Amino acid sequence: MSDLATALDGASFDGLVKVEELHAQGMITLRGDFGDPGFVTAVTGVAEVSMPGQRGAIVDGRRGLLWMSPDELLLLCTYAEAPILAAKLDAALAGQHCLVANVSDARACFTLNGAYTREVLAKLAPVDMSRDSFGPGEVRRTRLAQVAAAFWLTSDDGAQIVCFRSVAEYVFNLLKAASAPGSEVDFL
Repeated sequence: MSDLATALDGASFDGLVKVEELHAQGMITLRGDFGDPGFVTAVTGVAEVSMPGQRGAIVDGRRGLLWMSPDELLLLCTYAEAPILAAKLDAALAGQHCLVANVSDARACFTLNGAYTREVLAKLAPVDMSRDSFGPGEVRRTRLAQVAAAFWLTSDDGAQIVCFRSVAEYVFNLLKAASAPGSEVDFL
């Protein structure tokens, strides 16, 4: 897997925060009825993490479940695991009205690390990034300037972002501009 190409070949930038494209990330989109105990048991059993609440992000090491909408989750795993876990989910959810789709190759992921992480995101997304309103363990599915994206805080000074692979360069350039040295506004 070491020769697997990402959208931007691992691009990075050091500014107010460090912006880095993640190496290939496994991602599976799941749609189903969160109120159905069979769906929840199957998903959490395969994912090996708890079911997140509304706008929740439960990430434990290499696996995670992100709440994306009232009937959609994003399962995070290693790139190599994604097709295996998708097949396990298909089998575990057989007979249920649901969707399981390996979207790993259709997405790009970035990390932000540094004291200005919240400020960089606040410049680009219509989200209240104050510590009282948004913290680790929460996810937002929103926009970064003109494109769809989702992000969650991995710590008080770190975040992970998911966007469509087709707009990865645009998102990377947005993140670079928002974290350019001298661009801080110190509002948080």
